[in-house]
Amino acid sequence: MSALLGKVAVITGGSSGIGLATAKRFVAEGAFVFITGRRQEELDKAVAELGRNAVGIRCDVTNLEDLERLYKEIGSSKGKIDVLYANAGMVEAVETPAATPEHFDRTFNTNARGTYFTVQKALPILNDGASIILTGSGVWQKGMPIYGTYAATKAAIRSYVRTWSMEFAHRGIRANVISPGPIETPIFYGQFATKEAAQGLKEQFETNIPMGRMGHPEEVASAALFLASQESSYITGIDLPVDGGLVSV
Repeated sequence: MSALLGKVAVITGGSSGIGLATAKRFVAEGAFVFITGRRQEELDKAVAELGRNAVGIRCDVTNLEDLERLYKEIGSSKGKIDVLYANAGMVEAVETPAATPEHFDRTFNTNARGTYFTVQKALPILNDGASIILTGSGVWQKGMPIYGTYAATKAAIRSYVRTWSMEFAHRGIRANVISPGPIETPIFYGQFATKEAAQGLKEQFETNIPMGRMGHPEEVASAALFLASQESSYITGIDLPVDGGLVSV
């Protein structure tokens, strides 16, 4: 397997869940992978799983100095980026009457602002012909009450790739979104104060998903590999649902 042989990839939010599953797949396909996260201990564990073709760099995507340091280190080490997967994100399940300015700012600073500057700051070392991938979500299409703020940030991400697929086309750079449905990751269960609350929403999702189950991080990683590789060479500007049919049926 060598779909990414010799490529340099960056995955933000790469120490667990979808990011870590994608890093494992990219390494297996021949890439050298830089992963980021805010917690050094989690990064170290992830790198130990990934092996010698991966490096973890602590980085908070809401901090522009962190992003500049990240790309300076990557530039000094590898000189280029072929695949940029801006995956770092957060979610808080809050209905509109209970939302606070602090909740709003946290969500937008990480998901919308953080993603935007993750890509902007990478541009000087992003190779011509590179692939940009963003993590979206199907909730921006569904109108779920507890995800109003989160969904709005993912609608912004959908808009970014429309702009970037045109703006960077002269360099052969493609930009696409993957919109996962409910996926069995720590971030899903971390939204809720109790296991019972998480289980209740899981059962609700499983009832509404045509395939009758939540997804696995590895299934999103397969979609990311497709968009990262030359198998998707004539695809840009899309929102690719990986959600068991949730938003499409």
